[in-house]
Amino acid sequence: MPDRRLSNDDVENVIARVREELARRRISRQRLADDARISVSTLEKVLSGRRTFTLATLVRLEEALGVALRPSRLNGARRSGDHPLIAADDLGNYARAQVSWLEGSYLTVIPSFGDRSSISAYRTEFCWDDQRGCLTFRETDRADGAFAQHGLIAMPTQTGHIYLVTNRHGQNRLAILSRPTSQGSMHGILATLLSGRGAQLTPVAAPIALTPMDASSKYVFGRISQSQPDFARYRTLLHRTLDDGFAVLMPA
Repeated sequence: MPDRRLSNDDVENVIARVREELARRRISRQRLADDARISVSTLEKVLSGRRTFTLATLVRLEEALGVALRPSRLNGARRSGDHPLIAADDLGNYARAQVSWLEGSYLTVIPSFGDRSSISAYRTEFCWDDQRGCLTFRETDRADGAFAQHGLIAMPTQTGHIYLVTNRHGQNRLAILSRPTSQGSMHGILATLLSGRGAQLTPVAAPIALTPMDASSKYVFGRISQSQPDFARYRTLLHRTLDDGFAVLMPA
């Protein structure tokens, strides 16, 4: 059986790496302790060598920092080399094998914010990020390309929903989607900001629908007006979000 314990050299390497990350990111020990869900007293003791690193503490520090701290012999099935194989706790602790069937391209439709009688259609790519160890998404082929989003995908087992999360310097945008139907489509609510006149930004919520793209089919992206042939098909997909109870927009 391989030795599963940290050697003295391992401990020194972990302490040095954590201190390096604290300095590089310019964050306090209190901030790291909060992010790792451990007490600052515990963090101070392990970094001073007065307390042994437990496996739970190491895992929480790895998830908070997004880096590998344990030597490869201790990583087990959770890591391959320096790459996580299981998403962080705040993304749902899912393994790649559990979500690989979601990877691919999706036709995405939302109401057009610029023309309420039209539909906005674009492509969303789901793919696994080896460095982060989780599913990510990226929007392309948008008519308003400057507003294309990319971010992380959370899949907690408690709700059975899929969350597309964008966080840029504290500015958040969130799509909450149902698990795929038998046809593979996902429906939900998009919460974002609506760009108005000048620098005006207004919170807005809208239905959203994604459906897998077939390589043999042709798709039209951009602002789809009622006069275009694809409008009826896109509208049916989008309207199913509210009509079939995948999401609810509460009246004031």
